[in-house]
Amino acid sequence: MTDHVDLSDPYFLQYHDRGMKKWQGFIISEHATSVHEEDERVHKIVPQKRKMTFGEIGQIFEFAFNNNRQVVIQLEIKDAEGQYFDDTIGFIEGFDELGYIVNDTKVHYDEIRNVELFDFRKWYNV
Repeated sequence: MTDHVDLSDPYFLQYHDRGMKKWQGFIISEHATSVHEEDERVHKIVPQKRKMTFGEIGQIFEFAFNNNRQVVIQLEIKDAEGQYFDDTIGFIEGFDELGYIVNDTKVHYDEIRNVELFDFRKWYNV
């Protein structure tokens, strides 16, 4: 056996390389999945919910706090493209003069756009 490859051999002269198409099968499935998930996250559009008054917000927070219910909060904060961030979901752990504490996160009163009670469904009822 020789280590030298004869490139003048007709096999190499007639070989047609398909370019990058032949390498697509080598992409790891985890990488393809992560790229797809990132693409979905970037193109996700969170719909704008109705702007609620402080009174409406206070009533829902009071009910949720007294009955140990989770809330869904849409903040009045947008990203660079003008899209709303994902809703904050959690239990109300407390409040002070500046805002509410939901799942160890401080939510200021003036940042809240909309509040709803979280519709919790058991996995076996879905």
